[in-house]
Amino acid sequence: MNSVSKLFGIKYPIIQGGMIWCTGANLVSSVSNAGGLGLLGAGSMYPDQLEEEIKKCQVLTSQPFGVNLPLLYPNIEEHIALIEKYRVPIVFTSAGSPKKYTERLKSSGIKVAHVVSSSAFALKSQEAGVDAVVAEGFEAGGHNGREETTTLCLIPNVVESVTIPVIAAGGISCGRSMLAAMSLGAHGVQMGSRFVMTTESAAHENFKNAILQAKEGDTKLTLHEITPVRLLNSPFYKEVLNAYESGASVDELKELLGRGRAKKGMSLGNLEDGELEIGQVSARIKEIVSAKEVIDQTISEFEEAQKNIGNISF
Repeated sequence: MNSVSKLFGIKYPIIQGGMIWCTGANLVSSVSNAGGLGLLGAGSMYPDQLEEEIKKCQVLTSQPFGVNLPLLYPNIEEHIALIEKYRVPIVFTSAGSPKKYTERLKSSGIKVAHVVSSSAFALKSQEAGVDAVVAEGFEAGGHNGREETTTLCLIPNVVESVTIPVIAAGGISCGRSMLAAMSLGAHGVQMGSRFVMTTESAAHENFKNAILQAKEGDTKLTLHEITPVRLLNSPFYKEVLNAYESGASVDELKELLGRGRAKKGMSLGNLEDGELEIGQVSARIKEIVSAKEVIDQTISEFEEAQKNIGNISF
């Protein structure tokens, strides 16, 4: 049995990324019911909201699901207490060092995976005791590592650095890209942008429609001085560009970003003032389908690509 599937008790080694403002109980339970692993995006939830979404998931699915937990989140202690209270079986941590909380989570019987952007961070995560790492390449949407290493380069480096299962992320949206990642040594994949574009995703329809129009080069990695983030080209992104051209300071960039930009764009559908976080692979997504269809199509494409590999010759 695949090591990621075995670790998390799932049918397919496909993880739905816990994207902020997009991943509530409807999407998470649908992914888990279809054989993957759904993750609640706790980074955009207050504790009472996370509690409500966990309870909904427990009603909507009997399959394993998890929570994506940014370690720099202000209410992290309350979030962890809720995860322990409701016996959530899996946590994916990100945006910080896993050392502080991994032992506590694992002592509660929780499987822990940590998102990394380099082989050095992967090794530190393994030393901290995590059960798996998500190696996320520069192509991914949302907040990225400062190394700007692409998935094609990152995965083999991480695989050679650790002995725990490696989950590939960044630029993966179909069975062929899943096969490519696993050919590089990954044991499973995490897809974020593809699951944003599902009927169960909580993303606003305006945001989804903007993604449908995206072409190659329409996402940009920016705001490196604060924390690198990949955004869809939009009026807000143009404001960021203008700020750079005028020589804005870090404090001025922080003021421009302000609070609630991602909620405005991704949840409320304000395409003028909102921050629209999505990956480079958005240029390949041309339809909105159900989470089950995403998983079924991915597995079907994966198996077909496997067969076709034999036809490749020099």
